[in-house]
Amino acid sequence: MGRKAEAAKRRDLNGRMEAFQARCHEAGLRVTPQRTAVYQVLIETDEHPSAEMVFRQVRQIFPCISLDTVNRTLMTLSDMGAAFIVPGSGDAKRFDANLEDHQHFRCVKCRRITDLYHESPEEALVPKTLPPGFTVLRSTVYIEGVCNLCQKVQD
Repeated sequence: MGRKAEAAKRRDLNGRMEAFQARCHEAGLRVTPQRTAVYQVLIETDEHPSAEMVFRQVRQIFPCISLDTVNRTLMTLSDMGAAFIVPGSGDAKRFDANLEDHQHFRCVKCRRITDLYHESPEEALVPKTLPPGFTVLRSTVYIEGVCNLCQKVQD
C-alpha cells in the first residue's frame, strides 16, 4: 500500500473512531479504552470476526479482559448501531462494523465471509412496496457458496 493510500486509510479510521465516540455519547455510554479497543479491532478488519476472534486481539492490549466483556461490548455496539451481527446459519455470531449498504457471501467450506457490493443496493435489498406504516432500517442479503480459494483446492 502506498503512502497516499495509507494516509487515506488512517483518515478514514480516525473519522470512524470520532463517529464512534459521538455515538457512545449520544447513547449515554462512556468511551472506555476497552470499548474503543473492541471497536478498533472491528473497523480494522474485513474478516467479520466472532467475539472469540475479537477477544484474542483485544487481550493482547488488555490481558485481563474477559470474553464476556468483549461479547457484551460487541452486543452493545450492535444495539447502538455502530456495528451489526452478520446473519448466519448456526455458527458463532460474526460482527461487522462496515455500515455501508452491502451484502455478504459466506463460504460453506472455510466459513470466510466476504463483502459484496451491488451497483444499486436499494434495488437488491428493499422491496418496491411495503405495507403501510412499515419503515426499513436495514436490509441484508446473505449468500452461501464456495469461495475462490476453496475452489482452487478442489481443482
